[in-house]
Amino acid sequence: MGFPPIGIMSLSSVLKRDGHECVMFDQAHPETPNEFIIDEIRRQKPDLVGLSFLSTTSYPYAKMLARQIRAIDSTVKLAFGGVFASLNAGLVKLQCPEVDFVCRGDGEQLILDLLAHPNDPEAVPGLTWMKDGKVVNNPNRVTERNLDQWPFPDRESLNLDFIESMPLDVPAVLSMERFTTMQTSRGCPWPCVFCDIPMFNDGKWRFRSPEHVLAEFKHLQELGYGAVYFVDDHFLLKPKRIEAICQGLIESGNRIEWGVEGRVDSVCQHLFPIMAKARCRTIMFGVESGSQKILDRLKKEQSLEEVESAVNNAKKAGIEIVHGFFVVGNPDETLEDIRSTFDFAARLRLDTFGFNRICVYRGTPLWQEYVQRGLVNDATDWYKYFKCSEIDPTCLSGEVINRERTAGFRRLFVYKLTHYPIQTFRLLRRFMRYMPARDVFYLIVKPFLGKKSGQTKAEVISRAVEHQALKEAAADFTLLADHAVEHIIKESQAERLRIQQEAEQAAGRTA
Repeated sequence: MGFPPIGIMSLSSVLKRDGHECVMFDQAHPETPNEFIIDEIRRQKPDLVGLSFLSTTSYPYAKMLARQIRAIDSTVKLAFGGVFASLNAGLVKLQCPEVDFVCRGDGEQLILDLLAHPNDPEAVPGLTWMKDGKVVNNPNRVTERNLDQWPFPDRESLNLDFIESMPLDVPAVLSMERFTTMQTSRGCPWPCVFCDIPMFNDGKWRFRSPEHVLAEFKHLQELGYGAVYFVDDHFLLKPKRIEAICQGLIESGNRIEWGVEGRVDSVCQHLFPIMAKARCRTIMFGVESGSQKILDRLKKEQSLEEVESAVNNAKKAGIEIVHGFFVVGNPDETLEDIRSTFDFAARLRLDTFGFNRICVYRGTPLWQEYVQRGLVNDATDWYKYFKCSEIDPTCLSGEVINRERTAGFRRLFVYKLTHYPIQTFRLLRRFMRYMPARDVFYLIVKPFLGKKSGQTKAEVISRAVEHQALKEAAADFTLLADHAVEHIIKESQAERLRIQQEAEQAAGRTA
């Protein structure tokens, strides 16, 4: 999604403050492929290599990289961390024995304790490891509430300037200023059935103080950043905290534009005007559906009226970009529900919107429901990625969902152009500042083009922009056996090397 790897950047700053040396690699960066990382590990001979990844679809890549590392160094300690690893620690350790440790939960103090006891893992809470052929799950760590104790993420040790703040799937603040992310709180206490965040955070919401957040803003401004997106699961909690942050930004003359995510039933909506004054440019709401029946099925605990009120309040307050996240292909969803969702999205004063197929992940309430219904097997399917429509007979088929989604986009675009022409023009003008006009034009007309045989040049561009092909490939990987994944990755690496060699040869001939 074009976001910096804030997890490992946070760990790096903690390690360096404690006197350790730390080197980071961002695998999204085109100049640090696996081969480069392997060569650096061979050259630098580190004491510990940590691989952090977020979700199910990243797991196959992390697993294969771990095996490549182990093949060139049989003694280096390997550790996994991140949400997926935390929620599936014992199973990951069994399936990937090359990894010495799986780290569960917050990593800051855990990695310090691990480095302090490299040969005594029993002394490290939150660690999963193997002893005498059996998986050992050390006691959980006490959830750390004092987030102010940790230093700001280490943004100086990675080349992050290739990252922009306007990926179209999650549009951040839609700015070409130097961009980064910030986390001011962790967790979300709401019980949405498709989300694993409450389980990962023990249902708690923790936050940094306004003073600590303002100090990081000052630090980022000194580093030359002009756009920041908060990766908080739910920023719009605790009104006094938000007000203090905004007031501090205004008084300090903050020049950074920023964006946040939050729920539509937030009690902080009266603060939208001061947020806008403090240069908040984007608010993203998890709307999910235009059918109250589906919202209740997903346990969103929000109403359509609350959605409309939140969007209107944000726009009236002067928030430039209001984004809506939606999901289709939900359990028990009918054609009328999908059509209602697109019609509802069209009527809302949203600037941007995303409609994704709902998926089920282990660790969510929906996964537990599917286990009870016999739709997934917890022992054999735990590492797999499933769209609900692929396994749940109460869902519409994928073909029907995609057809209705295309038709819904057509209706939505026409409605926006005819009922909100000024708002639409402003958004397109913002896009055209930074994108070729032909690409902007294609984004508008794409839903009306119909199906063609093969991909047009514009379709290739669009799929690259949306990363859809990469997402589909990553999802498919989770359903393959390890040997098949390894074979495909090796083929991909060979193809990339061939293309690189051809480019170098062509450049040599040109010179």
